[in-house]
Amino acid sequence: MPNYRRAFVPGGCSFFTVNLLERRQTLLVDHIAALREATAKTLHNRPCTIDAFVVLPDHLHAIWTLPPDDSDFSIRWRLIKSYFSRALPKRERISDIRAARNEPGIWQRRFWEHVIRDEADYARHVEYCYINPLKHGLVTRVRDWPHSSFHRDVRAGIVPGDWAGEIEQSGTYRS
Repeated sequence: MPNYRRAFVPGGCSFFTVNLLERRQTLLVDHIAALREATAKTLHNRPCTIDAFVVLPDHLHAIWTLPPDDSDFSIRWRLIKSYFSRALPKRERISDIRAARNEPGIWQRRFWEHVIRDEADYARHVEYCYINPLKHGLVTRVRDWPHSSFHRDVRAGIVPGDWAGEIEQSGTYRS
């Protein structure tokens, strides 16, 4: 079994990518209310600051800052995935291995994380969250994607509503 290494930094700030198992599905945006509820329920019991968040049809990106005495982001992702999975109708295929481990067939088992190193790294990752729906060809303007903390940051005056302007897509992007 692989030895996955995580950087557990109390009070740390990290960027995450979390994927559905079947990358061509649209469960996350089709059931956005369930995902929001799963996130709210998790963070109510295990608070942290959501610095950025973007939900795409088959994956999401987030930047979280944990409380000073806490480094356990893994439990938060496990709970979000679990609450979301339980909120959905039971239609997914589950392999024998996942059934034996009592794992739903919706999510990839793990997630990717990156510890934010400095202000420039933080800014790059926040902008990556903003631009991701555009990069995937879902919209031509960042402000047109509804499932993003970009809108919260515009309301707070952190970024202008026309940030990144309008982009003309040339070619396709495959994840």
